[in-house]
Amino acid sequence: MNPVALYFLLLKASLSSFSGLASLPILREDFVVERQLLTDRQLNTALVVGRTTPGPKGLYIVALGYFVAGYPGAAVAWAAVITPALLVLILLRWAASRTEDPRARRALRAIVVASAGVGFSATLPLGVDALTSPLAWILAAVSLIVLLRTELDTIWAIAAAALVGIAAHAI
Repeated sequence: MNPVALYFLLLKASLSSFSGLASLPILREDFVVERQLLTDRQLNTALVVGRTTPGPKGLYIVALGYFVAGYPGAAVAWAAVITPALLVLILLRWAASRTEDPRARRALRAIVVASAGVGFSATLPLGVDALTSPLAWILAAVSLIVLLRTELDTIWAIAAAALVGIAAHAI
């Protein structure tokens, strides 16, 4: 894929992202559904790489760039990820006086709710692709219940599910 086109596709997703996974629906639509440059499995792998390594949660985009175009793709993806942060520096000065406006606060709340809904819609097909056995479905359901009902840190749910998976595979 052309590096410039890759940059602008990833920049579009990065600019529309308000949290680590908010760009996921856009990326899935562009790279899996429309252009078929990746599979859901590769997108899931990029998510795992980005979520298990230290750093911002949106760095899975760099792994996605790598899957599309190797090391040059990863470099282009990194540039697309940092561009919005650099643009924010310019916008902060302008927006500082407008954050107390009730209309601005309502708009921000609406954006957060909308991005949560869009994120959920992209997560469903990826979850179906990742949950390939009855044990995986059970572990996902139990983890969800535990995480919703307790204040357990996510890493412990991941570790427990990994141990159960390893034990089940060994048996």
